[in-house]
Order: sequence, then structure tokens, then C-alpha cells
Amino acid sequence: MRFFDTIADMGHEQVVLCHDKATGYRGVIAIHDTTLGPALGGCRFWNYATDEDAITDALRLSRGMTYKNAVAGLNLGGGKSVIIGDNKTVNREMIFRAHGRFVDSLGGRYVTAEDVGTTVEDMDFVHMETKYVTGIGSKSGDPSSVTAHGVFRAIQASACERWGSDSLDGRTVAIQGCGHVGYHLAVELHKAGALLVITDIDAMRMQRVVDATGATVVALADIYRVKADIFAPCALGGVLNDDTIPQLQVEIVSGAANNQLLEDRHGDALEAQGILYAPDYVANAGGVINVYSELTGWNRERSLRKADEIYHTVLSVFRLAKETHIPTYKAADRVAEQRIKAVRGMLQTWPQYPNRET
Repeated sequence: MRFFDTIADMGHEQVVLCHDKATGYRGVIAIHDTTLGPALGGCRFWNYATDEDAITDALRLSRGMTYKNAVAGLNLGGGKSVIIGDNKTVNREMIFRAHGRFVDSLGGRYVTAEDVGTTVEDMDFVHMETKYVTGIGSKSGDPSSVTAHGVFRAIQASACERWGSDSLDGRTVAIQGCGHVGYHLAVELHKAGALLVITDIDAMRMQRVVDATGATVVALADIYRVKADIFAPCALGGVLNDDTIPQLQVEIVSGAANNQLLEDRHGDALEAQGILYAPDYVANAGGVINVYSELTGWNRERSLRKADEIYHTVLSVFRLAKETHIPTYKAADRVAEQRIKAVRGMLQTWPQYPNRET
């Protein structure tokens, strides 16, 4: 990796490589853009094959957070952190306290939160070392249900765009990933009358969804070939690629996973195949809305109302895509970039000089 060329091309402001010998902590903190406010984004704990894979993931995820926060109308920039290691370890306190110290060293430029492989309890450990963390147990807690509700509303908006009605009664949804968000999404879809086909690497998580919704289980690789109305990726990113897109037998893709497109051109491939794509960072913004509520003092009801707005945001992205004859993923980027550009271009005003005590 040509590191500086890469971060320049992607527009990052700062990338910090962190190591704590005593705990074995190895982490990457990536700050993409702070035009709209401090960079907020979760901490992912994953056993990456290489250090370069971890850095690449942090860079892609942090850039996605900039766009997600901008489209959601939040006064936040984009950042992300990753910890390299086995997220099944039970010895977590010192790892996350070490992470908290590195976050704190950035003085508020980056605010961390829960993500894949991390929990509310982990964020409580981080909170022992820094105030720059959200999603802790004593406040907003697990954002999964709000994330899932936002994705549900994105699916409804997509249904309205494609079929003229946002009713999901009788529609078949293939869900990839039955973690916290996937579970809550499955329950909400089931209540709306949808029929579910699911898969996950964890049999216990799948069984929980089956018990709650009566979903049909398929093998991991078979989820792409399921004949369904909607495909909802709710696991890791990069699942929409040269291999999987030709297998899809759906009309809509809308899910909770970040960075679903392996490359931008795969958004074009979905468009060419006639599949309506709800851009991931628009659909899954409920999670960051939930943790933003902790920073602003919103209650849970207001967070859910804000997540409800994802329905109209998704429709506005579809409308812009049609008006400008561009794929939906490009339309979402344009909405985000317009807001960032507007704030960056605002007149800077300064207090009378000198503004200090004498």
C-alpha cells in the first residue's frame, strides 16, 4: 500500500496506528473528515488476515461514516477504529481501556462507539479512560434496534419506489447475518408480514431468529441464490461483487452492512441488472443516530423518530438518481457532498481580537 497516496486519494485527514505492549492491543484509528463536526464511528474488533487489511477496512469504513453522518443530517464528521485480534476473547477490559487511552489522546477529534465484534460492555471499559465514547450502558446503550428500525424503513421506501406500495406483507426477504441488527430487523419484518430466509456463520444466532419468526435457514453461500423480493445484507462488507451479483434473484437490495459494494462499479452492476439498491450508509444510519442522541441528550423516542426519517431520505436519493440519470449510490454521495460543501463554504466569523483574559 502506498499509504500517503491512498489517504490523499480517499480524502482522509489523519490515520493513527496504535500499539500497547502490555495488553497486546493493536489498533487503527482513521479520521476521514471533520467539516461537519468531530469524527464519530464505531470500533470494529476483527481477526484481520493482514495489517494492511485492517488499515484498508478502517479507511473505507471511516469514509463511509462521513457520508452517513452527512446524509443523516447530523453535525458529525466521519471516523472509524479497528482492533486487530480475536473478538471472542474473554479478556477484554485491558484491551478496551488501552483503546480508550488512544482515543483520548486525540482530544475529541474522534468519538468511538460499538461496532462489529464489540459490545456495550466494551464501551464501558473504553469510558474508564476517555469521555469520547458513546453507546455506553448507562446512556444510549446498544444501538442495534434503532439501526434495524432504520433499515426496515429503508426497505419500506425501496418497496414503495419499486412496487408503488410500502407494504411488505407476503414479500420474501433474504437476510444475510443474524447478529443484533439482523435479529431486530427480522422481528420487525416478520411483524410486517414478510417471509424470511436467513443465514449466518453462527447456528445459535440463526436459531434465535427461527424461534422468533419461523424463518427458513439456508447455507451461507446459498443466500445469494435465494429467489426473493429483497436481499438484506446484515453481516460484513464487500458482499456485492463480481461473483455474487449475477447470482441474485431479487428486485431490491437494502440492508444494514457497511460497504456492501466491494467496489463502486458494483453499484453500476446492480443498476444494469435492474436491481434497486438502497445505499448502505443511508439505510443503516439508525445506529449513528442512536449514539448521536447520547451526545445531544435526545431520548429514545426522538431517536426512533429521527430514524423514521430514513424512509424519506431514501426516497429523496431515488428521486435524485432518476432526475440526474445516475445510479443510486452516486446520488447518495452527491447528497452528502452537497451538505459538506455547504458547511465548508460558510463564512467564518471571528470574535474581537484579542479574545483572552488579561
